[in-house]
Amino acid sequence: MATFVDGPARVSVPATSANLGPGFDAFGLALSLRDELEAEVLTEGLVVDVAGAGADGVPRDETHLVVRAMRAAFELMGEQPPGLRLSCRNVIPHARGLGSSSAAIVAGVVLARGLVAGGQLLASDEALFDLAADLEGHPDNVAAAFYGGFVISGREADRWFAVRAGVDPRITAVVFVPPDGVETTVARGLLPDLVPHAEAAANSGRAALLVAAITGQPEHLLAATRDWLHQDQREPAMPKTLELVRSLRADGVPAVVSGAGPTVLAFGSADTTDLLARCPRGWTPHELSIDVEGARLT
Repeated sequence: MATFVDGPARVSVPATSANLGPGFDAFGLALSLRDELEAEVLTEGLVVDVAGAGADGVPRDETHLVVRAMRAAFELMGEQPPGLRLSCRNVIPHARGLGSSSAAIVAGVVLARGLVAGGQLLASDEALFDLAADLEGHPDNVAAAFYGGFVISGREADRWFAVRAGVDPRITAVVFVPPDGVETTVARGLLPDLVPHAEAAANSGRAALLVAAITGQPEHLLAATRDWLHQDQREPAMPKTLELVRSLRADGVPAVVSGAGPTVLAFGSADTTDLLARCPRGWTPHELSIDVEGARLT
């Protein structure tokens, strides 16, 4: 039987950007924009407090995504607590392609383990990542949120895998967040069932180049972030997003749709002044670094 710790557990979890152009459903990058959560075992009941991004649109009961993730992790470790208090301070925008749902899931499983005495022995990092990816349904954002940095992930022989790769310290990121979101299910619904072989081959080559560019040769980022599989196909749901991506790329800026959109991620360098000035009216820019830590108990 699991034994619960006295007092709260606190976790910090980063925003993430998936795909990065050609790495569809495989590449994830953690960014220095973090949600902060706290949880504590109670003698009974459930108390959920949410402030910040998305606070008006999320439930305060067992259907809250963090609570669902915590319940799944407690089940993995063999015991449910009699009651829970959860407090969320959200910074990651919701429905913008910055991994808010993956952050919630990863925060939930890490918090649950932090509330169990000897939780590391009952649920390894690999087991928690597997659970989080199962809950999300795909691993790219979850892997980056859990492990931090640049992560290549997927599924092999009925198991999820996640492999971290280095990030060149010269690389920074600017994200341009539009005022209105696009649900991932809508964005995925626009993707075709089949793509031409030549485009798939071209995309594979650019994805390979992107690994080299991010890990140590950022001068190749513009060519490496070219995509054939998903960005143009999603234009009907986010025309202003694709307009900004094309405008930036035409001027030599390695810009991509962040995840399922509609946020735009642009890779930068030490001086991003000119890049920040490209933010469309009504959008919100964030100048970020690559977050190499991932989810952590604080």
